[in-house]
Amino acid sequence: MLLHRIHLNPRSKEARRDLADPYQMHATLCRAFFPQETRCPPGALLWRLEPETDAHDRPRVLVQSKAQPDWTRAPAGWLSPTLSCLDEPVNSGIDLAAKLSLGALAAGRAFRFRLRANPCKTVEGKRVGLVRPEAQMAWLIRKSEQHGFVLPAPESADYFDFLERPNADVYRDVRTLHEQMLVGAQGNGNAIRVFAVLFEGRLTVSDPTKFRDALETGIGHGKVMGLGLLSVAPVN
Repeated sequence: MLLHRIHLNPRSKEARRDLADPYQMHATLCRAFFPQETRCPPGALLWRLEPETDAHDRPRVLVQSKAQPDWTRAPAGWLSPTLSCLDEPVNSGIDLAAKLSLGALAAGRAFRFRLRANPCKTVEGKRVGLVRPEAQMAWLIRKSEQHGFVLPAPESADYFDFLERPNADVYRDVRTLHEQMLVGAQGNGNAIRVFAVLFEGRLTVSDPTKFRDALETGIGHGKVMGLGLLSVAPVN
């Protein structure tokens, strides 16, 4: 797995279009990894528009892939003139397996994490976003059980205290922010609407195999819309 950080040029018309439409952003990113006439295979890449800009107010995008990109395929001027890829030369993304020692990953390893995801439930065959804080946290806990990690225990002695008071600062090491409805337009004119929440905090690996799979394939729905990328950094 390779991780790339790119800075977009806010003066570019195409960049502004993609920043406003995650579906189009995905299509542009795919062009960097596959020729224009080649369809981007499902799961070929994960990406996330970061909530922060850099010191020059340039939007930042993280892209995780299995292959090296060719950014010359992106629209002219789409990237910032001073492209930065995690302080590495252009087109040489960070090797996550080596950087995170995934080959020797063991239960009990702690990481800081960030995940923009689509916490949802299915109602009458349709996915509905979860807007209540306690429902979002319950969704994340279920996903942690599925994907081989655990969250810090709530500081309240009684978990149901959190359910009764969802705004209580019970999970001090996990927070949710930047709730938004993402809207994209497919080529056929159909609109895609996906509810998104940014999760940040600490986690501990419980099942290394499941955790590695989560890093590779992402978590939840809406990956085309820039959701599902689980990024982690070791906790010393």
